[in-house]
Amino acid sequence: MSKEVIQEFLENDHTLPLDENDKFIEIISSLSYYLKSFANINRFLDYISLVLKHTFNQQLSLVIPLNEKGEIWKENIKFAGVTKNLKMDSEIKSFFNNFDFSKNFKLKKSSSFEKVLNNKFKEYVIKSYKVLSRGKCRGFVYTFKQDFLNDSLTNERNLNFIISCLAIGLENYSLIKTKKKHENVDREISIGAEIQSQLLPDYCPIIYGVDLAAHCRPALQLGGDYYDFMSLKTNISEKMREKARWALVIGDVMGKGLPAGLLMTMLRGMLRAEVLTGLPPDRILHDLNQLAIYDLDQSHRFITLFYSDYDPRTKKLRFANAAHNPPLLWKSSEKKIIKLDAEGFVLGLQNDAEYQCGQIQLNKKDVILYYTDGVTETSNTLGERFDEERLIKSFSKLCQQSLKSKDIISKIYKILDNFTGKNRQLEDDASIVVFQLD
Repeated sequence: MSKEVIQEFLENDHTLPLDENDKFIEIISSLSYYLKSFANINRFLDYISLVLKHTFNQQLSLVIPLNEKGEIWKENIKFAGVTKNLKMDSEIKSFFNNFDFSKNFKLKKSSSFEKVLNNKFKEYVIKSYKVLSRGKCRGFVYTFKQDFLNDSLTNERNLNFIISCLAIGLENYSLIKTKKKHENVDREISIGAEIQSQLLPDYCPIIYGVDLAAHCRPALQLGGDYYDFMSLKTNISEKMREKARWALVIGDVMGKGLPAGLLMTMLRGMLRAEVLTGLPPDRILHDLNQLAIYDLDQSHRFITLFYSDYDPRTKKLRFANAAHNPPLLWKSSEKKIIKLDAEGFVLGLQNDAEYQCGQIQLNKKDVILYYTDGVTETSNTLGERFDEERLIKSFSKLCQQSLKSKDIISKIYKILDNFTGKNRQLEDDASIVVFQLD
């Protein structure tokens, strides 16, 4: 329904001899249409002004909406008047046009504004109405008259109804804007998640004598878990690289979501540069901490990280730990599990943090499980944690079944799903890397 049609209807009573009650029912009908379908807030406010102008016996009405920040929406202030006193009309309009509705004019200043209004127009009786919706003020309606002798209870009730409709319309518009903003944020997060997923290895590299597999289940679209595989030699052929030294790393940024994802991306870039130095694991973590501590301190977050490098020719694994969950090593010859751990602080807490370097000789059929705390801290409906003990027992049983690395990962996730229950949302990112010697 266009503004012109509404204008004609209100002025001509739709060419039908309607009484005041019938006329108001028609207005309610058209107003309900606007509330269901309006997309342009300016046209909606214009319609409210027309209703006030032609329905109520006021000399002048003013609609002052507030925006989503609670500030007076100066560009959408509406005047509605059929007064014969053109001087009053022009005076009030001039006052509102020149009043300093600055960008920072907040709701709490409305009382002082009303005092100014009453002092400026003492010859008129001014009534103010708050436009309230869900307990929140969405704006104000002011009516100007020289007396209220002709006011009726019906008129007051109808006016309150129109103001309630105005409140709903302003709230709906605010919700539409908020929804669009959230949709834009969701779109950006989806793009960020897609980029981040590309930063994690698409596939596991071929390392001589090793069966390698990895998978990450983020709790949100963006996650703070990180794992990577990097060759310490970049200027050699693919075949030679298989037998060269490889770095295997897994880490976890405190928290989850967008902030954790951004820090994980930053860490990846720093670590990849450090790996090319060829330094031992403890020096890598020491230098990485020095590089990242300022950014981590500013974000009030920290990172746990387990760094290891493996030489396929000697089957020796060196490692250092920045307070990450120690990987579990299945010693095939002894049929037992040991933890790979070394002393060290999380990244981002201490500027002078030191790290220890460990080393172990691996043998045929040995299996290493790297994981993040999202695995062991997964809980069930009773609030019980999966914990490290359950993981060790599950991993031990799987290692005795002569499974491939990817099958071990698949079965661990299945065990987690059975423990937590169907369709239960992860509380934290859960990543697993399985490194198995042929």
